[in-house]
Amino acid sequence: MSGEWGSGAGKGGGSGGSVRDAGGSFGKMEAAQEEQYFRKLQAAQLSALHDHLDEEIKHHQKQINNHKDAIERHKKKISQLKDAGDK
Repeated sequence: MSGEWGSGAGKGGGSGGSVRDAGGSFGKMEAAQEEQYFRKLQAAQLSALHDHLDEEIKHHQKQINNHKDAIERHKKKISQLKDAGDK
C-alpha cells in the first residue's frame, strides 16, 4: 500500500495535514476527496472558459457582420457619387 495518496507522510501521501499524515483509511478518503474537489474545480473552469470563448466568437461574428454592412454602405455611396459625377 506504500506509495498511495493518503498513505501517510513520506509514503507517497506527502504532508497534507494531520489526517493525511496519519495515513490509513481516513488519509486515503481525504486524498480522494481532495482529488474529487480539484477535478470538479477544473471541470467548472473549463466550462467557464468554453462559455467565454463562445461569447467571444459571437462578438467577433457580430463585428464581421457590422463591417460587411459598412462596406456595402460605402460601396453604395461611391456608386452614387460616381453616378452624380457623370451627370
